[in-house]
Amino acid sequence: MDINQFKQELIAYSKEIGIDKIGFTSADTFGELKNRLLLQQELQFQSGFEEPDIELRVSPALLLERPQSIISIALAYPSKMKIRVQSRKGERRGIFCRASWGTDYHHIVRDRLAKLEQFIISKMPDARLKSMVDTGELVDRAVAERAGIGWSGKNCSIITPEYGSYVYLGEMITSIPFDPDVPIENKCGTCTKCIDACPTGALVQGGQLNAQRCIAFLTQTKGFLPDEFRDEIGNRVYGCDTCQTVCPENKGKNFYFHKEMESDPEIAKPLLTPLLTISNRDFKAQFGYVSGSWRGKKPIQRNAILALAFFKDESAVPVLVEVLEKDTRPVLRGTAAWALGKIGGETALNALKKAKEKEADSQVIEEIDKGLSFLI
Repeated sequence: MDINQFKQELIAYSKEIGIDKIGFTSADTFGELKNRLLLQQELQFQSGFEEPDIELRVSPALLLERPQSIISIALAYPSKMKIRVQSRKGERRGIFCRASWGTDYHHIVRDRLAKLEQFIISKMPDARLKSMVDTGELVDRAVAERAGIGWSGKNCSIITPEYGSYVYLGEMITSIPFDPDVPIENKCGTCTKCIDACPTGALVQGGQLNAQRCIAFLTQTKGFLPDEFRDEIGNRVYGCDTCQTVCPENKGKNFYFHKEMESDPEIAKPLLTPLLTISNRDFKAQFGYVSGSWRGKKPIQRNAILALAFFKDESAVPVLVEVLEKDTRPVLRGTAAWALGKIGGETALNALKKAKEKEADSQVIEEIDKGLSFLI
């Protein structure tokens, strides 16, 4: 078979199945990336969610026998809701980042990769293939950059000329020697808007992220959020889009190509107070299909409490008192105590005093003291 002709057939087929952009690169080791990852490890800038073995992250030959090329794909997702809901006094809402609107993107991208695999095998039965999305060993952005999908922006996202950085990425290592595509020129130039806008200074410099300070990471942790970040969370219950929304390359970029990526506004921007008492069953039924649910309800409930404190929502005081008095999880009780102190009022003060007399957990007591310090 003529490989160049097959490449064109594959590109055409990718459009038929809803892949918005496709690129090809070699299966060579990502040498420069390895140095960056080692530096990240040394600086302790990693999130801990990554593949821990750096060699696996940079060496396609460790993942597939005698690899020849890697196919990179991108699917564009919406940056705006078709139907908007308002956050108002007494009905405050949180927000999930855009990458958690609609059906979990892992399922969507895996579906497209599976279809690509089937097409390839139908034409080349002996081909060896290995696909991955986000949680795989390879670094999606590094593959996409080398395959000409887009350039790696200072916000650590792949920025495509067509869709900005609002794209999901996936890749497939293959035994087929496809000709590589040409990488795209980096167009960030002297712009530093994403670095300047990052609420926690997580973007240390262009292209370098301290994940330990990144709100997108912090909203996924399960313990007490460090004090310095609590006010910065705002009303985010999962993820953060600030470094994307300020990017000039994303101005005017909004695409509704894939119905399953469109948001249900009541899920993407949920009422905060009901989140605090939602059952596991109801949480799974309502939020289980979105990517932001992968860590369970606890981090989202903690973040919802912080958001209510951010809004200083007095109408939430009764449910926060209920969490403080009855929730079995120390992180939720303690965060509620802190939030009550931030919101203030006589009811909050009395609840904190009462809780301090009964609370046995030392960390929760510390949070109660913080709450009381705001009021006394």
